[in-house]
Amino acid sequence: MIIKSSETQSLGEICDQVKGIIRTGPFGSQLHQEDYSEDGIPVVMPKNIIDGHISISDIARVSEEHIERLSQHKLFEGDIIYGRRGDIGRRALITKKEQGWLCGTGCIRISLGNKKVDPVFLYYYLGQPLIIDWIYNQAIGATMPNLNTSIIRSIHITYPPLPVQHKISSILSAFDDLIENNNRRIKILEEMAQTIYREWFVNFRFPGYENVMMVKSELGMIPEGWEVVALGDVVEIRKGINITKKTIKEGFVPVVAGGLTAAYYHDQANTRFPVIAVSASGANAGFVNLYQEDIWASDCSFIDAEATPFVYYFYLLLKHRQIEVSRLQRGAAQPHVYTKDLMRLEVNSVPAEVLERFGKAIVPLFSLKGILAMKNTNLRKTRDLLLPRLISGAIDVDGMDIDIEEVKL
Repeated sequence: MIIKSSETQSLGEICDQVKGIIRTGPFGSQLHQEDYSEDGIPVVMPKNIIDGHISISDIARVSEEHIERLSQHKLFEGDIIYGRRGDIGRRALITKKEQGWLCGTGCIRISLGNKKVDPVFLYYYLGQPLIIDWIYNQAIGATMPNLNTSIIRSIHITYPPLPVQHKISSILSAFDDLIENNNRRIKILEEMAQTIYREWFVNFRFPGYENVMMVKSELGMIPEGWEVVALGDVVEIRKGINITKKTIKEGFVPVVAGGLTAAYYHDQANTRFPVIAVSASGANAGFVNLYQEDIWASDCSFIDAEATPFVYYFYLLLKHRQIEVSRLQRGAAQPHVYTKDLMRLEVNSVPAEVLERFGKAIVPLFSLKGILAMKNTNLRKTRDLLLPRLISGAIDVDGMDIDIEEVKL
């Protein structure tokens, strides 16, 4: 069923009619390594596109002078930005906060100009599995998919009248607002856990520390009785089992590969939560993440509850030493962090009784974090099930009086 009065056009045709733009970011010859600076205007690269948002973690920056020189690549509220290589299905909607930032090398920007299609509606439309699969099938490159403007222009969009688009956008945005609110709470819980970790295992102010002498070690001063050992000596680290997009069976289980988030979703897991995953290859090789849901560990190393009862401790340890883990990368063209190198990382061997007391302090934080993460998983599932039905007209929103504040779960 298609919504009455809907039209179907290619995205290129829509942009041409409304004086929109589909454009790649600046070429490498236009923006050199020496042009980047610690301060200035952010430049959005593919690695900054995470879960539909722009992450400012480790974001590149350039001076205002370069922004003006490359003004045709400025981002505006309502633009949609794609990464051109690798996980080419990832995209983000530019908000007011990112207006004036720069579309970086390796990205493609869609700007709709005079509105015929609501950019929020288009953002969700492009997130449909059928559209993502079509993009992957058109992408160029055997080992690493590449996206170009011709592919983006060729995507066919079926869109209803603007008032209906706005209602669909409002419903779907309400889900994302709830997800974002939960993410803020998750971040606070994570910061609390990291603070406790640093107090116990960096500052060594764990319960009873006043009665323990400090002694020299390869890692500096540590409590007497603790030892410096290889990480692989105190916990089992396993290598994931590779699975490709062509061989997965569509489901809701995250497939953890080389990126910052799930590469795609499978119908079964190969490890149970909680599980630490360390990305094994690509630009983000060495990235440490914690999953509080069952996953398929693919292009990554992982530590799960079968390996240790202290998963949360090892997660906080590795996250605290994220820079060191990332420096384990080998290879220039395609960086790798190998399981064997991760196993050699020097760590303190902490007495079990200290780890048990630490667990009692932090498990409640991670339990609440897990509940919020599961709520987000369910919100995403519901949103993604609604998405094609709303867009196709299977759920009729025409004539409905929808207040975004009432669309709450």
